[in-house]
Amino acid sequence: MTSSRRDTELAARTRAVLDAAAGHVFGTEPGRLAAELYDVLARTTDDAARARVAAALARCWVYGGHADRAAPFADEALARAEKTADAELIADCLDAVLAAHWGPDELALRQQTAGRLDEVSAHVLDPGARLRGQLWGLQVGWETLRVPVIQRQLRALELLAEESPRARFFAASRRWMYDHVRGVSRPELIDVAEGAAAEAGLADAWMVTSLMRGYSALHAGDAETVAEVSERMEDFARTEGITEVAAEAAVVWALAGRADRARLLLEQLGADVLDTLPRDVNFLLNLQCVLEAALAVGDEQLVRTAAALLSPYENRAVVNGGAVYFHGVTDDTLSRAAALVGDLDRADQLRSRALATYSRLGATWWYDRLQSGGAVGCTEAVHFHPADGGVWVIGAGAGRPVRGLRGFDYLHLLLDRPGENVSAVELVTGGKGTVIQSDSGPRIDRQAAAAYRQRLADLAAELAEAGDWADLSRVESLTAEREALLAELSSAEGLGGRARATGSTAERARVAATKAIAAAITRIDAVDPGVGAHLRDAIRTGTDCTYRPRPDDRRAWLLRT
Repeated sequence: MTSSRRDTELAARTRAVLDAAAGHVFGTEPGRLAAELYDVLARTTDDAARARVAAALARCWVYGGHADRAAPFADEALARAEKTADAELIADCLDAVLAAHWGPDELALRQQTAGRLDEVSAHVLDPGARLRGQLWGLQVGWETLRVPVIQRQLRALELLAEESPRARFFAASRRWMYDHVRGVSRPELIDVAEGAAAEAGLADAWMVTSLMRGYSALHAGDAETVAEVSERMEDFARTEGITEVAAEAAVVWALAGRADRARLLLEQLGADVLDTLPRDVNFLLNLQCVLEAALAVGDEQLVRTAAALLSPYENRAVVNGGAVYFHGVTDDTLSRAAALVGDLDRADQLRSRALATYSRLGATWWYDRLQSGGAVGCTEAVHFHPADGGVWVIGAGAGRPVRGLRGFDYLHLLLDRPGENVSAVELVTGGKGTVIQSDSGPRIDRQAAAAYRQRLADLAAELAEAGDWADLSRVESLTAEREALLAELSSAEGLGGRARATGSTAERARVAATKAIAAAITRIDAVDPGVGAHLRDAIRTGTDCTYRPRPDDRRAWLLRT
């Protein structure tokens, strides 16, 4: 066989295997494809051709769940491409390097490489090269929680969508994700993505659009569609043996309130599976989903295992491959796991940081869920809010009207700030400034007594104003403060106005708050015993008071009219 004929046959074989690699579905076993690519690579000496095949082989192993095999081929591909000085080829090989180094411990390398890819791809005409640069920029933007970067890359994708249906698919699906995170419903983007995927012939687009429909349905309460998508995910995970799809299906079932289906999947994702997970693109996704589902079903052993593996990655966003869906931040699930095992200080720290992150992202659904105690798959909405005429609406379902008590205000504040320690003084005074006396001395001095009397004079004016406006809630709060100050002066001054020894303001506030909250819960017992029992279990009173629901609690408190 002549040399030219061998070269022609090799070139044809190279095109064939590269075309086959382009249709490889993410997350599935490569089968014969990896061997075919390697066979061509072994017989190729041309730098450009070898770079293309090595890059395809690297992606083949990444898509098949074997990122550890991918790195040497990706690194060689880039080295060969750089010899050619072909910008499009270098961009393709940088994409392969990023895919091969997609693990949770390689974020710094990803940031650096994505920046280089963005620079290279910006100066080429090929829309595919520019698309890869923008997608990796978006991925790293989400991983580092940099909102301006996310917004800039989304806009760049939308401009590129005018040039190719492939770019239009990614622009629509990634815009849908960002809007979904911010609580904006854009169902038309799913139709755009499906149409563009069909036009571009994208092999694995159905998985993306199925997730889009499934999570849209989940947040909209469409149980039928959620079940349909979850069944499809389970079937695919079972057929291909894909851990990340099984983990994501488990969390979807859990979020939908189907703990029975979530438990079945979690049995397949036990501690032995988690301990052997490769630290690749799906490592954080797998742990976050398993931990979320385990928290939902109350599997404490699995919670401990998953949380221990996830703990080194605090303050990280979790998105599934290519920024298709946002699974919250690790601080969220880790905070609830810490609360479950009794590490309340760490739970509070992580929860506060997660809430701040969600607020900055505008991630309203995630913020509200964590703010309400982190309930997953909420199955019970509970009213607890004031209404007109000094009445409160309390209880599950439509709630029941209850004549207001001072303790309802205290409970309302604690429910609105779950997990936080709120001082009894703040509860009793409604957060308004008042005179605080310590118990370090046997009596109050003249300056303190004068301050009490001045506050009493101010309270008289405020009470008159509240009465004129028929503001019963404010009247009750001001009256409580007035009574507390009068009691303070009465106990501090004996016969002839002489000062006597007193206890601390904090101690009297503790007693007042404890009594008021106990009376309020007793009243709640009469209209909704389930809510009363829950509050008795979850409310802690003392110098500091707090509401700490169990991690698997599924109540969603309705605290506003």
